[in-house]
Amino acid sequence: MTATDGPEPYTGALSRQPRNALVVVDDPDAVELTGPVFGTADVTEPDADLTRQHPGQPLGERITVTGRVQDRAGRPVRGQLVEIWQANAAGRYAHRRDQHDAPLDPNFTGAGRCLTDEQGRYRFTTIRPGAYPWGGNSRSWRPAHIHFSLFGTAFTQRLVTQMYFPGDPLLPLDPIWHAVRDAADRQRLVAAYDPELSVPGRSLGYRWDVVLDAGPR
Repeated sequence: MTATDGPEPYTGALSRQPRNALVVVDDPDAVELTGPVFGTADVTEPDADLTRQHPGQPLGERITVTGRVQDRAGRPVRGQLVEIWQANAAGRYAHRRDQHDAPLDPNFTGAGRCLTDEQGRYRFTTIRPGAYPWGGNSRSWRPAHIHFSLFGTAFTQRLVTQMYFPGDPLLPLDPIWHAVRDAADRQRLVAAYDPELSVPGRSLGYRWDVVLDAGPR
């Protein structure tokens, strides 16, 4: 396969779709009363720095990832929970089901969370994740990415997506990347390198803004 051929369609999206009909919710407020809750005291500042969650220093290139979460009218989404999870610098998740032949990092778990501030901003310090193979006999590798989970004004309003890095040569060959059909929409999944966000002597800075409840443009 060449870069011009494009990747095979991502069939995993079909296998992850619901098999049963959607449940009609007569009272959305009642769902919130029985759903999970969290308070501001449950999310602390160290949760957002994935490089300082263990006694030792994790291996890899430190990065700062920050951006603004807003609604389709451009208003900041304040006090909302943002969660991330990712592979380590070697492309290995700290999860029992990940059998990739790459080393685990005892000083990197790969999960963090924070709340957006009054301007809708979030900020994480972490390690740039490594690429990893699809598995089996495939020669394809997944590009470096960070998984994001963002909540709107309720737990029933959740977006789960992935953030990619600029200039990654694996992107044009990634079926998940191409599952987003529109080229302009795909580019919105790529963070922008921003030297103004870099922490001198510590981390490179990337900006990635998110719009929740996006209606027709």
